[in-house]
Amino acid sequence: MNFNQKTTRPLITLCMTGFLFAAFQHKAQAEELARTVEVSNEWNIDKADEPVVLRLSDMNPSFRVRSATVWDGTTEIPSQLDDLDGDRKADELAFVLDVPSGAVKKLKVVLSSEKTDRTYPSRVFAEMLVSDRNGKHVPITSLTIPGTSNIYNQLHHHGPAFESELVAYRIYFDKKQTVDIYGKFNKGFEIQESQFYPTDEQLARGFGDDVLLVGGSCGVGALKGWDGKKATHIEPVASLTETIRAYGPVRTVTDIVSNDWQYQGSELQMTVRYILYAGHRDCEVQVFFAEPLKKEIFSTGVLNIKGSTSFSDHQGLIACWGRDWPVNDTVKYAKETVGVATCLPSGLIKGESQDPVNYLYIIGAEGKSSFTYHITFTSMKETFGYKTKEDWFAFVQKWKKELQQPCRVRIK
Repeated sequence: MNFNQKTTRPLITLCMTGFLFAAFQHKAQAEELARTVEVSNEWNIDKADEPVVLRLSDMNPSFRVRSATVWDGTTEIPSQLDDLDGDRKADELAFVLDVPSGAVKKLKVVLSSEKTDRTYPSRVFAEMLVSDRNGKHVPITSLTIPGTSNIYNQLHHHGPAFESELVAYRIYFDKKQTVDIYGKFNKGFEIQESQFYPTDEQLARGFGDDVLLVGGSCGVGALKGWDGKKATHIEPVASLTETIRAYGPVRTVTDIVSNDWQYQGSELQMTVRYILYAGHRDCEVQVFFAEPLKKEIFSTGVLNIKGSTSFSDHQGLIACWGRDWPVNDTVKYAKETVGVATCLPSGLIKGESQDPVNYLYIIGAEGKSSFTYHITFTSMKETFGYKTKEDWFAFVQKWKKELQQPCRVRIK
């Protein structure tokens, strides 16, 4: 017994000493890198919630970045680090910023090798849910299926859904890859509670709901194929993957990956990425291909709502305003009035067309492996939105000008 008492105490002391030494060593090895970032608004209109995205590689950290902070003087700006290629290492730092007309914001960005438990109030939300055999909705972050499979009805709202305070979107998990929309009466978050299908009690409390019957159309700006007469779906493919890359608090990032898309004599590996920022009703769409494109031609635009009025500037902006039932149940649900729009770089445009269900731009990007465009919408039920087609078409033209005048960002 005495022998045990004599040996146990030194062992405990040694373990504690080793723990403290390891903790001290870990702390001593933590690395930081500070950079000054200038954000300049050279436009003549104030910018609200302007997205700022910094590639970590542009700041040349010599360590793996596990946390970051952004400072405007002594005020911390909520930000997020995102791993966009799935290698479990952060690629980008994102935040939104108010920048007055003509102003230059000088920010301090601090990258660290230390993890942090710092959190910020989230201004966005995203989810993807699969239903089990008992009807319970189970959250998932990513799902891959063979191109011959159909899991559309096993996913609760048919694919990933994401929202800002203003609007909500969902992407169909099937060959259509359609962008569908959820309109709100009031600013706020609803998808986590309503899951895109509000109950009667939630509707009575003022919840919004699905406001568009997209059918086989491109909805709001879904990328489609083109057969010379009409938009076509993304088929056949070897496999389809949909992944939520980022959940907030500043932005949601959702990827749709089509592997081995047999299209116009090519075998395409395509990723379509949807990014929704805090404070925004519009969504950024980034399209990536594994190899530079040849002469493939695609299409996108907005659906042709029954009895709608459309607007085009013939240089990449297409919009529509119309009224229709959002679902097939015309007894419980009333007609909804919505405005939708897609804005493309003029360099992509090969022509305009209208098929039975869409207003379209025909686009191509020969020699390029990526391009970016934007989509947006309003529901007339919004207390904070647009009530007439004239107001909507005026807004989307202003929106295009704002997209063409991003803040200039410099890392010093």
